[in-house]
Amino acid sequence: MALPKLSDEQVALIIQQVAAYIGQQQQNYRTKASPLSQNQRTAMLPFFPASTLETAQVVILTGERVGNPPFYGDLVTMGFEAGSLPDFSQMAAITFVDTVVSHGPYDARLLFHELVHAVQYEKLGLTEFAAKYVKGFLSGGSYEAIPLEMNAYELDARFAAAPTSTFAVDTEVQEWIDWALF
Repeated sequence: MALPKLSDEQVALIIQQVAAYIGQQQQNYRTKASPLSQNQRTAMLPFFPASTLETAQVVILTGERVGNPPFYGDLVTMGFEAGSLPDFSQMAAITFVDTVVSHGPYDARLLFHELVHAVQYEKLGLTEFAAKYVKGFLSGGSYEAIPLEMNAYELDARFAAAPTSTFAVDTEVQEWIDWALF
């Protein structure tokens, strides 16, 4: 799907809107979230820093779905096709900084994937994460081509293929940052 050509000012505005949306959603869902269970922490500890597991919170929505950002209408006006934008209500889970919101029960792989995003937020900060997410979408043309997502899917696939072969997610994410892959 072809994406519209945007000015630097338009891209900066979208990044600002995405960062604000993430921050608002984190505040909203944090009040409903709980710390990781002991079983979740134990399963994830060989891969993630203890500090990430201590600050991460999770919530499973029942009877509701995460809505798309309110600025999606503005993006359509800019020339985006509505079907080209990620549909939050169809995602299994979404991480808002350190708060993971799921539309169903967590399995180990889903939690792993979302915790990779929590590490990305820790290393990049909210604003830089939003900038890399937006620019990744614009350059790749799809959700699947966003480097932050590619990194999380690569690591969760590695975890799923060999869950007892531990590796340090924070080191892996840092390498992607160092190699300017995001």
